[in-house]
Formats: sequence, C-alpha cells, structure tokens
Amino acid sequence: MRIAANGAEFNCRIDGPEGAPWIVFSHALANNLTLWDDVVDGLKDRYRILRYDQRGHGQTPATPGPYSFPMLIADAVGLIDAVGADKVHWVGLSIGGMIGYGLGIHHPDRLRSIIACDSRPDAPPDYAAYFQYRIDTAAAKGMDGVVEPTIERWFTPETRAKNPPVLDRVRAMIRSTDPVGHAGCCEALKTLAFGPDLHRITVPTLILGGAKDKGAPPEALKEAASKIKGAEHVVIPDAGHITALENPEAFMAAVKNFLDRH
Repeated sequence: MRIAANGAEFNCRIDGPEGAPWIVFSHALANNLTLWDDVVDGLKDRYRILRYDQRGHGQTPATPGPYSFPMLIADAVGLIDAVGADKVHWVGLSIGGMIGYGLGIHHPDRLRSIIACDSRPDAPPDYAAYFQYRIDTAAAKGMDGVVEPTIERWFTPETRAKNPPVLDRVRAMIRSTDPVGHAGCCEALKTLAFGPDLHRITVPTLILGGAKDKGAPPEALKEAASKIKGAEHVVIPDAGHITALENPEAFMAAVKNFLDRH
C-alpha cells in the first residue's frame, strides 16, 4: 500500500490485528521493509505493525536530496498520523534507530518505547567521511559499486566466509536502492548529532547491537544507553551491523523480551 506523508509517497505494509498496540519498523540505509519479514512474522499475532520504505529505498520513489534528520523524523510522524496511531513502539536499525532517537527527543508523546538497533547517536569525523565515500562511489560506479564493500563492513568474516543466502538478499536490497535516495540519506547521516540530547529521552529504551559491528561498536552503544535514564543495552553475539539478519534468534529474543515488559 502507498501512504502520502510529508510531501512524499511511501510504500508501506501493515500486518497484525486491528486494535492491537502499534509497532513501526524502520530499516537501515540501502535496505527496505523486507528486512523485517521474519521479525514481523514473529510479532504480528500480538501487534499492529507498520513497515515502510524510506525515500528512494525499496518501492518508495526518491525525492531530491539532500535529506536531513528533521525531514526523516517528519516522515515518520506523518506516517504514524496517516495510519491513525496515537503512540507506537519504534524499532529501527541503523538510520532507522537514529530516527527513533530523534522521535524520542522531539516527539516523545508519540512513542511507547524505542528499540534502536546498531544505531550510534553521533557521527565522528571518520564516520561522516565514510558516508561521503558511499556517495562518491555510487556516483562513479552505481549502486553495484557499493555492494561488496558494504557486505564486508556489515557482516562478520565468519558469516561472509559461509556466504549464506541472506547475504544475496542484502546485496539485492542494496542494488535496488535509488542512488538519489541513498545519497540523500547519506547526507543526513553525515550530520548525525543526537548525543547531546539523549538525556531528554524519557520513554523505555533498548539499544542493541552486534558484538562485531564496525559502524556502531558495543562501547559506543553502551555509552549512548548510559545517557538515557533507565535505558537497556544488549550485545548480540556473532553479529555485525545487520543483527536482525545475522543472528536472528538472539535479536528476536532481545526484542520480544523488551516488548513483553513494555
């Protein structure tokens, strides 16, 4: 289904019974809503679930960039409004979790909880430079040029050596991403700076991440959790950046445990 919000038209999917508590799932850069297929299957009996493709990702058309976190947060609020939800549990991975931080800071009245997965709150210089590299590489070689470097960054050496089918699934998501949408989100990521305001988040928060995540290492996520009153920090073993796919059992256990308590 398509939902208009904040000047764009988003490809969305809704699962679960009407009247159940809402969860919104927001995917990582160069992913799409199918990232969450297995997670949704495990939760849709108890929750009403909204997933969406971000601008220029999946089946959502790109709008001209650059994008910003205020824009991406406004997209989220617009979608929540459009489906008639009051408060939602927010589950986001990487940039999706960063949007969750922004919602917690600026729109706490719309949230029941936040689960931020592999989502650091700030962009140090090397992190910002990495996203400029992604923009430049995609401009020179197309999205195909960022596929294998991304797989190397996102997944552990052990998983890459086994080359399970899930890696081809992620490769396909990357290739299908519109370069304009990819660059737009990369520009937003270069400006990431939620750290100084994390203390303003008051809703229950879980920050989880892979033990071998290069972009959002455990020490950075532990520090982020320490700035949010009552926040929990969980390390997912045997996983890099895309924890929901690399260690789905541990990921799902952490998510279910948190949601059951909130």
